[in-house]
Amino acid sequence: MESQCLGLAEALGVAPVVKRVALRTPWRQLSPYLRIDLSHAYTNGSDKLAPPWPDILIATGRHSVPASLYVRHESRVAGKRTLTVQIQNPVIAPANFDLVVTPLHDRLSGPNVISTIGALHRVTRARLAADAATLASRVAHLPRPYVGVLIGGPNSAFRFGPEDMRRFADALRDLANTAHISLLVTPSRRTGEDNIAILRASLADVPAFVWDGAGANPYFGILGLADHLIVTSDSVNMISEACATGHPVYVYNLPGGSKKFAHFRRLLRERNLARDFEGRLEPFTPAQIDEMSTVVDAIRRLA
Repeated sequence: MESQCLGLAEALGVAPVVKRVALRTPWRQLSPYLRIDLSHAYTNGSDKLAPPWPDILIATGRHSVPASLYVRHESRVAGKRTLTVQIQNPVIAPANFDLVVTPLHDRLSGPNVISTIGALHRVTRARLAADAATLASRVAHLPRPYVGVLIGGPNSAFRFGPEDMRRFADALRDLANTAHISLLVTPSRRTGEDNIAILRASLADVPAFVWDGAGANPYFGILGLADHLIVTSDSVNMISEACATGHPVYVYNLPGGSKKFAHFRRLLRERNLARDFEGRLEPFTPAQIDEMSTVVDAIRRLA
């Protein structure tokens, strides 16, 4: 979630001051509907919200809504107009903010709402090129083409247990053997050590680089270097970042799901941004997408 805010700030060309906040009771349970005494809504461990008020405030997540409302109100009382940009559905009326950026699958509309297919991100051509150059020497021994694999983990909508990982890892191994490709794999924190061990064992005898968790995550390097990308279905962020590269993207469906995820996946297929991964790569030319520019232009018109 934080990467969406950082990506938008970087696209605007500004150096952000990052504030991380956590709600205390009763705001935690009643956010975003409880809007009184917002100066006391946050725990002692939260970053302070105090003057000088920013020119632009970019926030995301339900627990950030009271902070946006507080800063917007206090800046106006002080005679300064902080422009508030809320990413994701704030649940309350969009009119409480200057701009709301939310995915189409949230089905939110309004004169100050921009609906995107996926999530905002930090993918840029410069970042991909730089990180790809760094990773290239580590995987130079592996034959092309490269298939990047972005692996998430279980969450409130999807399951990803050991048996699920075995099926996925076996599909990747079979792909490497039949399509004669090399795998560039990065698990996430949610993947879990047991699942990563299963993955490593399954891919031990095929051309594969599996990030071991040491040093910086080569995530953007894989995005930039891969010829194709396979992404697990649990993360809108990862799928959106993969689609932003312009490479063919294939989504591996994990057990579970939700109406929102199903709507998102349907949009990807209908707009030729990604296809389902069913054990093989069917080459296609994906549609190009640049939703960040639309959001940046809207903010500059408001500023």
